[in-house]
Amino acid sequence: MSDQNGLRAYGAVTAAYWAFMLSDGALRMLVLLHFNGLGFSPISLAWLFLLYELAGIVTNLSAGWLAARFGLVATLYAGLGVQIVALVALSQLNPAWSVVASVIFVMGVQGLSGVAKDLSKMSSKSAVKLLAPSGEGTLFRWVAVLTGSKNAVKGLGFFLGAAGLGVMGFVPTVWLMAAVMAVILIAIILFMPPGLPGGIKGVKFSSVWSKDARINRLSLARMFLFGARDVWFVVGIPIYFHHVLSDGTPEGARRAFFLVGGFMAAWIIAYGAVQANAPRILRREVHAPARAAARWVGGLALIPLALAGLALLSPHPAPWLTIALVIGLLGFGFVFAVNSSLHSWLILEYSSAERVTQNVGFYYMANAAGRLIGTALSGVSFAFGGLPLCLFTAFVMAAASYLAVRTLVGAGAEKSPIAERRGQSL
Repeated sequence: MSDQNGLRAYGAVTAAYWAFMLSDGALRMLVLLHFNGLGFSPISLAWLFLLYELAGIVTNLSAGWLAARFGLVATLYAGLGVQIVALVALSQLNPAWSVVASVIFVMGVQGLSGVAKDLSKMSSKSAVKLLAPSGEGTLFRWVAVLTGSKNAVKGLGFFLGAAGLGVMGFVPTVWLMAAVMAVILIAIILFMPPGLPGGIKGVKFSSVWSKDARINRLSLARMFLFGARDVWFVVGIPIYFHHVLSDGTPEGARRAFFLVGGFMAAWIIAYGAVQANAPRILRREVHAPARAAARWVGGLALIPLALAGLALLSPHPAPWLTIALVIGLLGFGFVFAVNSSLHSWLILEYSSAERVTQNVGFYYMANAAGRLIGTALSGVSFAFGGLPLCLFTAFVMAAASYLAVRTLVGAGAEKSPIAERRGQSL
């Protein structure tokens, strides 16, 4: 592929990823706040997202093989198409259905959306490995730009989902999202240049399992890292903030939609901005990436532990606690973003071009497993122990990620791939 076509393909892949993440963020906030307004319990709210994450585990294992068999472009288009189907299906939700029927239906739709998300994510991240020009630090910068920008777009989606619910209502917002996604899919199909690798017949499904200790240990660390975020992010903090900011009136509830959605959007956007700048932040640490990952996640674990202690001091909502939570969670986002960006770079650096789709699929299977665990624990911990238990559980997950990363250092992964390439060129 020529350099010009490579840049065009990178632009098309990035645009597709942006479009999906905009709808993904909007859908998550839309579903969470809509069903919270209908009186669903924290555990019921967590159930709405469990199949979404479970589908991600299965999809990521399959997606690596599907991309190797049918090509990255096919799986990218399939991800966007499945998301449109999921949105149209969600618009058919009937308010007259029972709580059980509603939960089952939305779980199924969210499962479809989970399939769509991971087809799109695996395709986009794998394409960067194949499209990035050779050169020291280039892959890290390209991955950081893709990952950071998509999270900024997803953050905007969080706000638009909450705003759409407050202004237009649930069903019109879902239909608008489906229509916009359909237009973007058509545009990307027309714009995508040829050149991304097609499928290879005869690729076995068993090839998705990694035999590289570095891949397996990094994937384990990734699982616990995302569990540490989602255990407070999915249910606990949004519902706590909505309770604090709403005065019990319909107007207060709508105002709280905007405020909660605004905070979640700001968190994701800031997280994306940090990810995009991770190569600069880590410029002195990239030659010992495993040790850097251990240091950063060790610091991350201390933040939810401190916030859990503050929450214990205030059993009832208080302004000072809300301010402390906002500051602490923004700090969590900064450290978490650096960790996440470092992981996303390392999985591509440790993968050969021939195995990149399988390794990325396996790695994001672990990512989805962490989100599944975090989502389940978010509802359970908040229901049984309130905010303190929710935040303490996040500390436990981050500490487990630290222990997993420490095993990477012992597996010989403390030597930077950049340093390895330099040694080979001497």
